[in-house]
Amino acid sequence: MTFVFHVATDGSDTADGSAERPLRTINRAAALARAGDTVVVHAGEYRERVVPRHGGLSPTRRITYEAAAGEHVVIKGSERVTSWEPDGGTVWRAAVPNTLFGDFNPYAEEVAGDWIVYRDGAPPKHLGEVYLNGVSFYEVASRAEVNDPPRRTEAFDNWTGTTVPIRDPDRTRLVWYAEVGTDTTTIWANFQGADPNVEPVEINVRRSVFYPEAHHLDYITVRGFELAHAATPWAPPTADQPGLIGPNWAKGWIIEDNVIHDAKCSAISIGKEGSTGHNYSTERGDKPGYQYQLESVFTALQHGWDRETIGSHVIRRNTVFDCGQNAVVGHLGCVFSTIEDNHIYDIAVKREFYGYEIAGIKLHAAIDVTIRGNYVHDCSLGVWLDWQTQGSRISRNVLHSNSRDLFVEVSHGPYLVEHNVFGSAAAVELYSQGGAFAHNLVLGTVRLEPVLDRATPYHRPHSTQVAGYAVVMGGDDRWIGNVFAAVDPSAAYGPNAEGVGPPTFGTSGYDGHPASFDEYLERLAAQPPGDHRRFAAVAQPVYVSGNVYLPGAAAFAGEHGATVLPSGTLSIVAEDGGCFLLSELPEEFDKARLAPVGGRDLARVRLVDADFEEPDGTPAVLDVDLAGARREAGQPAAAGPLAGLGSGRARTRLR
Repeated sequence: MTFVFHVATDGSDTADGSAERPLRTINRAAALARAGDTVVVHAGEYRERVVPRHGGLSPTRRITYEAAAGEHVVIKGSERVTSWEPDGGTVWRAAVPNTLFGDFNPYAEEVAGDWIVYRDGAPPKHLGEVYLNGVSFYEVASRAEVNDPPRRTEAFDNWTGTTVPIRDPDRTRLVWYAEVGTDTTTIWANFQGADPNVEPVEINVRRSVFYPEAHHLDYITVRGFELAHAATPWAPPTADQPGLIGPNWAKGWIIEDNVIHDAKCSAISIGKEGSTGHNYSTERGDKPGYQYQLESVFTALQHGWDRETIGSHVIRRNTVFDCGQNAVVGHLGCVFSTIEDNHIYDIAVKREFYGYEIAGIKLHAAIDVTIRGNYVHDCSLGVWLDWQTQGSRISRNVLHSNSRDLFVEVSHGPYLVEHNVFGSAAAVELYSQGGAFAHNLVLGTVRLEPVLDRATPYHRPHSTQVAGYAVVMGGDDRWIGNVFAAVDPSAAYGPNAEGVGPPTFGTSGYDGHPASFDEYLERLAAQPPGDHRRFAAVAQPVYVSGNVYLPGAAAFAGEHGATVLPSGTLSIVAEDGGCFLLSELPEEFDKARLAPVGGRDLARVRLVDADFEEPDGTPAVLDVDLAGARREAGQPAAAGPLAGLGSGRARTRLR
């Protein structure tokens, strides 16, 4: 027998949870709900961290938490403060009792851990936050800096090594500083003329908003809420990765149709738990984080990291914005998951702190993960797949106005990237091998880099079982039916924060690689006798054919069937509440047509010895374009993500 528990702001936790006698808190409903039950939350604001006590038993026997139909439900990790006192000029002070925070005080907790970076010896930031009318402030390092903060118009972007404009310079004068005492936490804030006792001011109190403490609470659905204001900690792949919302270490969650914003670090976590390592590199200082991350993979296998018990989450149709580190983060726990149709923007654009784990979507060990139909823009980095990207598929996404769009790092494939738009000045960066790129629109640079000092694992197909590990030589990539342009060559940056560069427009960065597997074998045969040394001296093959290059973009020297257009322009604009492709293409574009690409058309990945497949092991099918139109077998269509794109001038809606 299943039940529906109702929660309302005028309810009581001593009630039975019926529609006539609703409960007051979601947590009380969480304590009562069992497999198959539904928790319906009615309109209003709930300031609590929801901690599920029980999970579902199967995909059809879930526990579902949902906002009542047509009602706006907000769950916040913050509390409102109305005890502000004037402290000179536009500065106010509030003394908050530490009992408000319990055993977790965000103003005493630093944004810290493995791979965090503070430039030029800047002091660490804290997990606390101050919000005025829902807008977060900037933390400063001293009481004196609160008095007259400068108006900043630009910030340093560590990914590009350049300064970038700040969208709202006036917001940079909204600042706060806190001191934590034995009994109280005192917060000073510059409200720039606003009265914090009249206008709503909130402060971070809770680490998460919807997150279980226990592991293996499976098959939970969270639907239709606004979720905000969490003091989430820095979430590297070598640490526990709590988010504003997430399953902890479990299987089969669905997080859908929510509006999620203002996580100090990460919003949605489908990642690692702490028993496989927690910031050991920072805490112990005896080994690099890379080594601890490698160890965490094997530790997770000993803890039951497999398809039967972990992953297979669905993250869809959420709007996620204003978070300091990630919209979606995960390591190990993200396997076999689907992230689709989300709108992600304004991630890490305050640039209060920096680290090598920042992106709209940042995943490690993305094994058989699908990232499909997402709209990602105005982020420090769009999508970053790091370590063990294998069997994953990046399909029909639109990315633009990011510092970088797609970064795939120290992975061996096979992974598939098809029918996407990469519209930023820095479009694609590959410190990896074994990828296939088909029918994409690439308007910015392509950067290629081997990684010879970090051997990373690869797996048996569609499994978490480790098959071996290797360094990244680069190459062994496939590029078929893509369209390349150089929309703004002056915007392409030089060497990045790691000193790597410069990038190129198009596929010419592969020049010097063998253009076929037979040619690769011939070069190997020409090497002196030996084992591994002869492989290190020969670049891996690349398979490049049927791509289209607008002026400014260049083809790989060994490409088959390249089309180099004499003219043409392509650009992405966000206007009128949507995202559009503006195209002006010559008649020669109409001649660059090709049949649909599928798994059987893609050369087997050399090192992993695996094919490009669907999760069930059948050959991959790539017959649906960005607009949802089907590419029919045997019917040539346009290169790029839009099968119907043609010559002439057009304005095509992308989102």
